[in-house]
Amino acid sequence: MSIEHLNGLAERLLLTVKTNKNSTSLERDLAAYSSQKLFQELQEDNEKKAFWINIYNSYFLLLRQRGSVKPKIYTSKMIQIAGISFSLDDIEHGILRRFRYKYSLGFLPQLFVGKHIRKLAVKQLDFRLHFALNCGAKSCPPISYYNHENIDEQLSIATLSFLDSETTISEEKNEVTVSTLFKWYWADFGKRKGVNHLIKEALNQDVSAMKLTFAPYNWDEDLSNFNEASFAASSI
Repeated sequence: MSIEHLNGLAERLLLTVKTNKNSTSLERDLAAYSSQKLFQELQEDNEKKAFWINIYNSYFLLLRQRGSVKPKIYTSKMIQIAGISFSLDDIEHGILRRFRYKYSLGFLPQLFVGKHIRKLAVKQLDFRLHFALNCGAKSCPPISYYNHENIDEQLSIATLSFLDSETTISEEKNEVTVSTLFKWYWADFGKRKGVNHLIKEALNQDVSAMKLTFAPYNWDEDLSNFNEASFAASSI
C-alpha cells in the first residue's frame, strides 16, 4: 500500500463519518493495516500531520456518536490503527505535539512515552494543528480532511479562518481578545511574541502594544461543525 492509500483511507474515513455513512469497513481496513508499513510510510511530517489530524477528527466524532463521554473520550485507547491502540490524547499530545504534557501550557514534555508514539511523532511541532483538530465545540474550527501534498496551505487557511472568527481587536480599549486556546498551549504558539506575530501575519494588525485578553471557550457541542467550504478546502 502506498502513502497515498494510507492517507486516502483516513481522508475517506472522515468524509464518510461527516456524511453519516457506514464507516465500519474503513475502520476495519485501518485496524488491519500492517504496523511495519505504517511506520515505513509515515516518514515526513506533512504525511504524519495529514494522517493523524484526519484520524483524530474522524474518531472524535465516531466516539461521541457511540456514547463516549468527556473526559474519558480523550484518554481511553479506543482507536485501532495497524493493530495498535491509541487514544485521542495519544494522537494530539503524543504524536502531533511531539509528546508534550497536556496540562503544562506546552512547556513540559511527557515523562513516559511509549515506543510507538516516539516513532510516529512529528519531528517539529506545528502550532497550526490546534486550528485543525475538531473537539466538537462551537469554538473549534470547521473541520475538513487534510491532504499531505497540500497540508501547509490547508493549515494556513484553517489558521486564518480561526483567527478571523475568534479574534477581536479594539483600538478604543487598546486591547486584543483571542481564543483561550492560545492560553492553553501558550508555549506551542511562542508565547506573547508568537501570538503577536501570528496576528500580524494573518490579520495584518500590529497588536504588540495592546493588552491581551482571552475569550471564554464555547463548549456548546456541535458535532456537525463543518460546511461545504470545509470539503472544498480539502481539495486545494
